[in-house]
Amino acid sequence: MFGFLLWLLLLFLCWPLALLALVLYPVVWLMLLPFRLLGIGVEAVFELLRAIVLLPARVLGGR
Repeated sequence: MFGFLLWLLLLFLCWPLALLALVLYPVVWLMLLPFRLLGIGVEAVFELLRAIVLLPARVLGGR
């Protein structure tokens, strides 16, 4: 909601810049998508390693 209000303010102050931002937002989002997917993959690998390292403690009854 805050982003939309900020965009409305930009539309009121400088409408060409606001329309440019509206057009370029999907392009930027698509360009950043591979980095988000890479981040999800790296986070999954770290969670797997954490689970493997902590498995003996969980089997022995640790918290």
